Amino acid sequence: MKKSKIIEALRAQALADKIKAQMALDLLENQAVGIGDHTVNDFMQDAQEALTLLVDADDKLECIEKYWNK
Repeated sequence: MKKSKIIEALRAQALADKIKAQMALDLLENQAVGIGDHTVNDFMQDAQEALTLLVDADDKLECIEKYWNK
């Protein structure tokens, strides 16, 4: 089945979200000193948001693969 432009756009957005989440987690994990004045709660909240974004992006990519890459 040929993918439509909307499916291509949704896939591109999910990939961008995945990369954004991975970047955020990498910054929090490996370069936290460059982020500035964060409390432990700020770090945890940022990490949770990035993880949620990553999980959502992976779920979206899996769904697109399942239904549109046959």
